[in-house]
Amino acid sequence: MAFISFVGRVLFVSVFILSAWQEFNEFGIDGGPAAKALRPKFVVFSKHVSSHTGLQVPELEMKHLVAAAIALKGIGGLLFIFGSSIGAYLLLLHQLIATPILYDFYNYDPERKEFIQLFTKFTQSLALLGALLFFIGMKNSMPRRQFKKKAPKTKIL
Repeated sequence: MAFISFVGRVLFVSVFILSAWQEFNEFGIDGGPAAKALRPKFVVFSKHVSSHTGLQVPELEMKHLVAAAIALKGIGGLLFIFGSSIGAYLLLLHQLIATPILYDFYNYDPERKEFIQLFTKFTQSLALLGALLFFIGMKNSMPRRQFKKKAPKTKIL
């Protein structure tokens, strides 16, 4: 059963590891295509947050956000493979930050093609988020393995 669980974690995390690897290879000096695609979405997200909450989102370099995403997915994915809750929390953090920014279906008219594509990706991202929460919940609900102390042997004289 442990092997099946390990294979399941590897398959699950392959989405994050392969994505991090691709972004790392394309990073370049300016953050690569991921940073170029993220800039307009981040601007719209910042305006959306500041208009609804009154909070100002700090100005960030997109290459730093992409580097942080690569680190969260890469390190979190590797730790998750070995069953670490820390890895699951890192992946959870990435999903919580990236999902509303990248898949901004709420900025499109429901009749447009982009709305359907972004909404589908948003719901897939929510499924990954739910799987991570399930893993964390199961990990925390399982009793820790306690090693039994051996009873001291009585000496016969």
